[in-house]
Amino acid sequence: MSVALLGEVWGLVVLNTAATLTNDPGLAHAAYLLMPNLVFAGGIPLSLTALVTGITLGLTSHWGLFRYYWVAVKLGLLVAVICVGMFLFDPEGMAAATEGGTAAVVSDQWSQTAALGAQIVMLIASTALSVFKPRWKLRVTPAPAA
Repeated sequence: MSVALLGEVWGLVVLNTAATLTNDPGLAHAAYLLMPNLVFAGGIPLSLTALVTGITLGLTSHWGLFRYYWVAVKLGLLVAVICVGMFLFDPEGMAAATEGGTAAVVSDQWSQTAALGAQIVMLIASTALSVFKPRWKLRVTPAPAA
């Protein structure tokens, strides 16, 4: 699920970068209007599904939630991705700022791009942890009595 979320966030990066770099306020406004559709159709369902399945798999598999550090880090990264999306990414505000053909404040546009870039980095790190699964344990579980 996190890889699908990575694709959705990449689409938002492309739209947001296009809106930031264009000299056409109408195009920027259209891009900002499209972004909430991606967020509500893909981002929210994918992130919540990834969170629920990640916790479920952590609790029911031999990896555990807090046995190996990479599982705990992945969970933390996913929560951070969700928090960045909730608190720092505001496509509705950017759409309102560009309404009527007015240009948005450039620093606001780049801060939106930076928030999405941070999400991309966290999701790539999470995917790398899933692929390589470092064996270092976060805590040592006692051996069963013989």
